[in-house]
Amino acid sequence: MLSVRSNMTRLISCINGPTLNLLGDREPEIYGTMTLEDIGVQLSEIGQAHGLSVEMKQSNSEGQIVDWIQIARKNSAGVILNAAAYTHTSIAIHDALRTLSIPVIEVHLSNPAAREDFRSVNYVTPVVTGSIAGLGPTGYVLALQALATLIPSS
Repeated sequence: MLSVRSNMTRLISCINGPTLNLLGDREPEIYGTMTLEDIGVQLSEIGQAHGLSVEMKQSNSEGQIVDWIQIARKNSAGVILNAAAYTHTSIAIHDALRTLSIPVIEVHLSNPAAREDFRSVNYVTPVVTGSIAGLGPTGYVLALQALATLIPSS
């Protein structure tokens, strides 16, 4: 598990799905050259400016992602979620997201709507606050900035 966390008061859980541990190496023409750790460091720095602590997590396991979403119900002020391939297959992640009363921003590095037909199915979008797709790592930054405006100040 990747974990980068600063020590601020309002926690943002940034939950990442399968194969995102390979960012920087896997299909850089689609996903870019930044690693997930690079993105986590950038988010932690930006989060500090907004009084937010960002915790980066990545798993290739659907059950682990569901567990982290459930933990976020009590521990987090907001969630950034890149469910990756589980976006198109996971009713379990959909159901876990439905239990949250905190804002959730969905992020995709690429634009799934412009890719293979099977990516047109999305179980995440109907149950999140907002979605950002196709902007590469900048999407994570925009998601964090959105959460900073959506969650109450401490």
